Amino acid sequence: MSDHVEWSEPEAVASPVSAAVTPADTADAARLVAFGLQPKLQPARDQEYAELLRRYREDPPFARLADAVATGLGLVVLEVSPRAGMAVTAAEDSVFAVRMGDYARRASADSGDRFLHGLAHLAVAALAFPRPEDLADDGYIGRVSVNGVDAFVRQACRRLEERAEEQGENTDPATDAPGLETAWRIWARRSSAGATKDARRLAGSTTGIVGKAAAFLTDSGFLQRTGDDAGGTYRTTARYQLQVRDMAGSAALAELLELGVVPVTDGTASLLPPDGTDDLELAADAGLPFHS
Repeated sequence: MSDHVEWSEPEAVASPVSAAVTPADTADAARLVAFGLQPKLQPARDQEYAELLRRYREDPPFARLADAVATGLGLVVLEVSPRAGMAVTAAEDSVFAVRMGDYARRASADSGDRFLHGLAHLAVAALAFPRPEDLADDGYIGRVSVNGVDAFVRQACRRLEERAEEQGENTDPATDAPGLETAWRIWARRSSAGATKDARRLAGSTTGIVGKAAAFLTDSGFLQRTGDDAGGTYRTTARYQLQVRDMAGSAALAELLELGVVPVTDGTASLLPPDGTDDLELAADAGLPFHS
């Protein structure tokens, strides 16, 4: 007698089925990117923003969809977190990209000021995060002042001038030559403050240019104004830290930091005392040190 064997259909193996993307999902992803384009908006103060951030972190398909929306708009996602929100930066060919030339033209009618505005932004970044570990530490907050940034750049000008003299370089190149070597010469010749008839700071002075840069960074959600001392004092935001991380490899920023004007020894940063101040126009009330 043979054993009876029961045959049964093989158990079906469930294959993963990805849920179809709905128009509502796309709208939510676009909404999250839209929140990211409002740099002053804090997730902790907007329930919908916070909920979309949570969904981004917990729902990988939704995260991929939001990333795709950002990419399609020419944006690069730097970080998505409760502290920074959806931090995005514009790719070079994005409609959201801000060109330094456009920024300088809006800030001043003088085309020669383009170098000065660019140098002001570099100096703010260098003073805000002078050490690699400052950029790596999510809890680090940099502090800068308008007069302090001007003092820093003028001291950097002194270092660059000394370096040019040591190397026997031409001390008066064409004004349209690129790089810091031209910018410092223009900056050193420009008045630090000046004043209008009603005692307002001249927009074309170097502190006026730094003030424009600080105001732009504040409007962009990168700095927060903390007071009026020293021409205006500011603290950095998580978004600015991410932005500077993204630009940390730039040659100009590296060159500025390598001048050694901002020494770091015990965890604080301050300007080096100049060897001689007779011919070095330091801004009054520079507001040092810049970091707590």
